[in-house]
Amino acid sequence: MNFPSELKYTKDHEWVRVSDSEAFIGITDFAQRELGDIVYIDINSVGSEVSKDEVFGTVEAVKTVSDLFMPITATVLEVNGDLNDNPELVNSDPYGKGWMVKVSLTDATEVDGLLGAEDYKALVGA
Repeated sequence: MNFPSELKYTKDHEWVRVSDSEAFIGITDFAQRELGDIVYIDINSVGSEVSKDEVFGTVEAVKTVSDLFMPITATVLEVNGDLNDNPELVNSDPYGKGWMVKVSLTDATEVDGLLGAEDYKALVGA
């Protein structure tokens, strides 16, 4: 499994890549493996401020549907449009082309409360 050190992670298996006052958010390699083949992603929160730990969408795999939890309070700026036609990008490239949303941070200090790569690795027993 892959645990990029430049990312922050949540106990709910989302990752965050921060760049100034914006961030990209997706699900981890661990999460996509646990879910299996992803067939559909539903995110309808563009333009909305979503509080930390609130649901911002769902991801549907062959066997289950899982909620996506916002790791930090943020306004959703953009949904990865490539996932409409290719949801399997989350399986093949969860930290690159498989990102879910681009957000504008409301409170950048919330990022400090997220897990680093080593802590997340320990959490999932890798």
